[in-house]
Amino acid sequence: MKRLILGVALAALTACAQPAALPKRPMAAGPGITITATPVALNPADPAQDRIGDFVYAGGLLLSSDQTSRLHGLSDLRITPDGRLVSISDEGDLLESRVLLDKTGRLAGLGPGKLTVLTGPDGKPLQGKAQADAEGMAILANGDMLISFERINRILVYPAKGAPPREAPFPVATFQENSGLEALSADPAAGPDAYVTAGEDSGETWTCRLSAACVKGPTLDKPAEFGVVAVNRLAGGNTAWLFRAWDPVRGSRITLKILGPAGEIARMDITKPLTVDNIEGVSAVPNKDGSTRFYLISDDNFSNSQKTILVAFDWKPTKP
Repeated sequence: MKRLILGVALAALTACAQPAALPKRPMAAGPGITITATPVALNPADPAQDRIGDFVYAGGLLLSSDQTSRLHGLSDLRITPDGRLVSISDEGDLLESRVLLDKTGRLAGLGPGKLTVLTGPDGKPLQGKAQADAEGMAILANGDMLISFERINRILVYPAKGAPPREAPFPVATFQENSGLEALSADPAAGPDAYVTAGEDSGETWTCRLSAACVKGPTLDKPAEFGVVAVNRLAGGNTAWLFRAWDPVRGSRITLKILGPAGEIARMDITKPLTVDNIEGVSAVPNKDGSTRFYLISDDNFSNSQKTILVAFDWKPTKP
């Protein structure tokens, strides 16, 4: 987030210091909100483009709602095989919805959304950016949800049965300001209560368990300007890692890498002129044909200069 915040500030200066988007109305008080989902092409300059290498575009949406000012800042997500979507914002909100597919299985929309406020161990809503900067999430097999926070670095576990959250084991490490644990995923191969996480700037990784301390793993090989922003463990011992970089000339640059025990298996780079923004979250869903669908979501930082987009790609390993 550190580079992106600096980038947003630079962009604001070059645009005559235009202010960031201000809330139009408070959070919706009813049971749900309508989410407007506008289709977006993979490449607006070439609508016929339908893939990036081995990753086939399965649809994309620009998300908004005129019923709330809180549908912004979405920093990670999880989507289940039956289409349930859960996402977190870096202002401390939890979004629940459903993915809607068309007859061909492409991403077509989102169902009604529900926004709730994340709470702390005391059961009270998290207050202020320092407390509420949620960045990564994982859902364990028993339904418990883990959320990592930066600024005040910690991981909280939210029990599926609704009890107040409690602190989970956290890596023994020092992180640069605003560059904590953005990447978080359940790690079922390591145990039913296991999870994997990584430092945004350092690329250091850890495997943790609710019942044990964190154990340091390998450090990811990445260019210095890229941060580690999301992770998903996959079947067969593979892992999907999401990296993000930004500069005022090239804008957002995103790389999704599939890593196996022996190294890199596949990668996808998303840069202009393709549809891209500050993509920070990824969720991997297995398809019936043996491929994997990756859903990626962007964090608009509550800014007029950025957008909330949800895009989908299908990937199937190439047979040797």
